[in-house]
Formats: sequence, C-alpha cells, structure tokens
Amino acid sequence: MSAVKERILGAVCVMGEADAENVWNYIRSHFSSDFWENIEEVAPDEWDLKMLDDISKSSDCKEFLSSEDALKELGL
Repeated sequence: MSAVKERILGAVCVMGEADAENVWNYIRSHFSSDFWENIEEVAPDEWDLKMLDDISKSSDCKEFLSSEDALKELGL
C-alpha cells in the first residue's frame, strides 16, 4: 500500500462515523460511480472484531479528526 493510501485510511479510521460518512460521500461524488457501486460490503471477521475490541479499550484510540481537518491533511 502506498503512503498516500495509508494516510487516507489512517485519517478515515480516526474519524467519527458522521465525518467518515461525509468523506465517503465526497469520494463517491468525485469519482466514477461504476467502481464504487461494485464494492462488496462484508461483515467483520474474527480478526477485525478483535482489532475493534482492542481499539475500543485503548486510550490512544480516542482522538478523532473532523472531516474538515482530514480533508486538509489529505490536501483535498
């Protein structure tokens, strides 16, 4: 994964749900809808659930960015 993709993923991971949805809507509105409509939505597996549980218990994972700050960080 490229550094740019890692930064995008990292920014979205630390956002609140509403801000992440705003970023997703921004991405969908600026790129071809054909691609986005074909992304399969899957339920989290055991590893994902473990990571989510670990994150919920970690005080280091409680800092969130606003969508405005994330867009600035991403240069959008």
